[in-house]
Amino acid sequence: MHHLFVSIKLAFKNLRSNIARTMLSLLGIVIGVASVILVLSFGSGVKNYVTTQVTVFGSDIIAIEVKVPKVSKTSSANATGQAGGTTITTFKLEDAERIAKMDNIGAWYAMTFSQHISTFEEKKKQTMILGVTAGVAEADQQVILEEGQMFSEEDDKSLKQVAVLGSGIKEYYFGDSSAIGQSIKIKGKTFKVVGTLKSRGTMMGIMNFDDLIYLPLETAQKKLDGTDYILEGIYKIRDMNKLDLTMAQATDKMRELHDISNPDDDDFAVSSIVEVLEILGTVFFALNALLLALTSISLVVGGVGIMNVMYVAVAERTFEIGLKKSVGARNSSILGQFLFEAIFLTVLGGIIGLAAGFLVTKGGEIAAASFGYPIELTITWWSVGIGAGFSALVGIIFGYYPARQASFLTPTEALRKE
Repeated sequence: MHHLFVSIKLAFKNLRSNIARTMLSLLGIVIGVASVILVLSFGSGVKNYVTTQVTVFGSDIIAIEVKVPKVSKTSSANATGQAGGTTITTFKLEDAERIAKMDNIGAWYAMTFSQHISTFEEKKKQTMILGVTAGVAEADQQVILEEGQMFSEEDDKSLKQVAVLGSGIKEYYFGDSSAIGQSIKIKGKTFKVVGTLKSRGTMMGIMNFDDLIYLPLETAQKKLDGTDYILEGIYKIRDMNKLDLTMAQATDKMRELHDISNPDDDDFAVSSIVEVLEILGTVFFALNALLLALTSISLVVGGVGIMNVMYVAVAERTFEIGLKKSVGARNSSILGQFLFEAIFLTVLGGIIGLAAGFLVTKGGEIAAASFGYPIELTITWWSVGIGAGFSALVGIIFGYYPARQASFLTPTEALRKE
């Protein structure tokens, strides 16, 4: 224990002898450790945020959506194809209804999207219209009525012109007044408001559910869009243990309905939230590993700085080394002293880096929240362990060689250099 205290005292003395050099050496380690903490916390926080956003629909659902044939459902070709104007018109409401009759399917709804100008008195707004079947309130646990009621299946089949407003649309047109019984116009046609929804917020800052107007699916198709196809069907699974079997059965049924024999010709895709979460997990793991590798470069740079400092320290204290060895100091003692100083320097930088990482992480969390992204950047024990472990490892690796060189100096050689 006495040797430890002596080593700490000597380390402090030697590091204080040139504060500027010591601070510059610490800077690389501080930046490296803080970067590791920030990257891992950011990666974990974003993953949790995205996972929460994805599972907001429930984890016990499958989705059947249109897809460009000949390409993968997760490929950029599929996304850019549909965004670029490729319209898949083969998915019909009758197909969705046939899938809904499968044994392991519970509540469900089919939907389509469009945009139209909605108006009330002198106000108007470009609005996202969500045409859905009546089962949406049962299948989507986030569709909660604030006032009034959801339209019925009979309303849909009879093409009744009724609407349910998201909270943002209701607030925009009616403020604090009740919207029930009022009439709005969409594409010049009059729709009676039968219900309003509780605030739901945005999904990943992209889609604001509060600015949606819900219409009966067939009403939206025939009276607004002039179409007879849907974009997606959402189905709740009764028994999650049969998820894979149900997805396979749904795929076979859709191929049968669309007369598809070659899977490459699929104009639809069957997905589950579980599958999406697995893909997200793989993507975020790879992303975190890449970012961690990149931020570790700053730790390596910091380690090179530590090595340079230790070489200078050995050169400046050559005479001291010679005196110690002339009075019996062993090579291991000299090695231990210089190695301890290197480790002490990196550990100190690691501690400061952890504190800096915590502050920067909390600052990033506040900044994200100010832009409407409530991401919780939690500093996990393993991110602290990686940061601290890296800093200690850097001290050992980059401090060992200069310390070893110092321990091999002979008393005669060291004293002669002085």
